[in-house]
Amino acid sequence: MAAKVSYEEVEVGTELPAASFPVTRATLVQYAGASGDFNPIHWNDKFAKEVGLPDVIAHGMFTMAEAIRVVTDWAGDPAAVVEYGVRFTKPVVVPNDDEGALIEVSAKVAAKLDDNRVRVDLTATSAGQKVLGMSRAVVQLA
Repeated sequence: MAAKVSYEEVEVGTELPAASFPVTRATLVQYAGASGDFNPIHWNDKFAKEVGLPDVIAHGMFTMAEAIRVVTDWAGDPAAVVEYGVRFTKPVVVPNDDEGALIEVSAKVAAKLDDNRVRVDLTATSAGQKVLGMSRAVVQLA
């Protein structure tokens, strides 16, 4: 499946549709099971606070994966993402309540590269704090 977006129709500054991703403690348990990352900072309030965190936090790789969904949804093909990197700037704190946390992601085309590729810069926040820095993806377009 090729990317549904064509290189010719995209301009620098093109904004991708933003999205919000809810995260609950149940989400973290499911991710721990899938990833094998059972670090207690992701499920144990007492432990998380003992090591200096405000509360349980989402897995960094989970946060990173949720953010790139904005790009893969836009491109129409997860395989269109040929590079992706981030810096973790703040943790996503997930309270033990019915609401949990929300990861809010926006993105825009920052550069047109050669070979029908574009660089997309992402912004991911939670509770008003930027949680990913230098979040960039290179996407192969049709």
